Amino acid sequence: MIRRKRLAAGALALLAALTAGTAFPATAAADGTDGRPAPQVELVLDVSGSMRERDVDGGTRMAAAKQAFGEVLDATPEEVLLGIRTLGANYPGDDRVEGCEDTEQLYPVGPLDRVEAKTAVATLTPTGWTPIGPALKAAARDFREGEGTRRIVLITDGEDTCQPLDPCEVAREIAARGIGLTIDTLGLVPDARTRDQLLCIAEATGGTYTSVRHKDELADRVGQLVERAAEPTVTPVAVEGTDACVDAPVLESGLYTDRAEFGQARWYRVGLEPGQEVRAAVSVASDREVNPGYGVLLRAVTVHGREMVRGEAAGHGRTDLVSTGLRLPKEDDEEALAEVVCLEVTHSFSPAAGVKTTPGLPVELTVDVVDGPSDASDVAAFGLGRGWWLIGALVVTGFLAGLLWGWVSRWRVAVWRTN
Repeated sequence: MIRRKRLAAGALALLAALTAGTAFPATAAADGTDGRPAPQVELVLDVSGSMRERDVDGGTRMAAAKQAFGEVLDATPEEVLLGIRTLGANYPGDDRVEGCEDTEQLYPVGPLDRVEAKTAVATLTPTGWTPIGPALKAAARDFREGEGTRRIVLITDGEDTCQPLDPCEVAREIAARGIGLTIDTLGLVPDARTRDQLLCIAEATGGTYTSVRHKDELADRVGQLVERAAEPTVTPVAVEGTDACVDAPVLESGLYTDRAEFGQARWYRVGLEPGQEVRAAVSVASDREVNPGYGVLLRAVTVHGREMVRGEAAGHGRTDLVSTGLRLPKEDDEEALAEVVCLEVTHSFSPAAGVKTTPGLPVELTVDVVDGPSDASDVAAFGLGRGWWLIGALVVTGFLAGLLWGWVSRWRVAVWRTN
């Protein structure tokens, strides 16, 4: 009986130690930003009269926006300071001067009260003008001081109606101020002029433009942009791929942006030392209307043209972004030499009728060159990495704690029998 109790005590102590060990990473993850400045995001929503149009999955554009906002607010990471600004929400008249001043901060940039923010959005009714330029100027002043990332996400269904204040020029002025502010734009069922204007605004600050025609697309894309603000800041490096590997740019580990014309392959090179492997991922976005049915292909090829590994993915008319990746493991040959690997990116998007084909579609390429595992017993192969020693220490601690508890229990029983 005593031995059974001791073994049970040891097992419980070991289980507790392992439970504590698995809890450590969760605690670290819950801490969130690891001391980084809080990221800030402001959602700028068009509430002009045209948002009454019923052409988004059978409902109004406004209804689609409200549903998307509800889903995004529910999923916003705790560390993100989020605000909401509207344009065209209050003035229904014909006075252009007053209509072009119709922008207000619906919810201030700060810690998110989800119920309060969703209640504020639920009260909105499509009303007035489309003062995009004034709204962007005001939004740039809404952010708190600090060094965290700042991101404006503009959702609109039409071009600015308050010329001559050009919203693209406003975006360029914001970029020139050097305050690290990115503007992403989303066009709800956009026409060509709206698309061009929103693309110009996004490009001026290094942001992205997305054409949206369905409710789920809107919620997914806004959610992605809010989550991206919470990620550690990585500044993409602009690079120009070539039509062949021989003269392609050489890339190190990092994040890169490029544009790929329709039907065009883009080539890049990566240098590998013996014992290294490359991991790469690519995303191609449709920043204009395209035909349904498309895909993206990423290949790792030798300088002599032999394919070593590939990654591919397909999309359809309800997605605006297609991503894929690959891993080229290190060679087992101990006499392997340094080599150059060619990465080829191709996509099968095709433009819809009447859509401009230039510039090419946005490409985002991530390259990671790492040392490969030394042998089959490398703990990284099990996904534990350097955390394995901690698990081992906890196992030993739990075992010793079990033994100690067993000895204490045995001593207490011995004393009880003596008395």
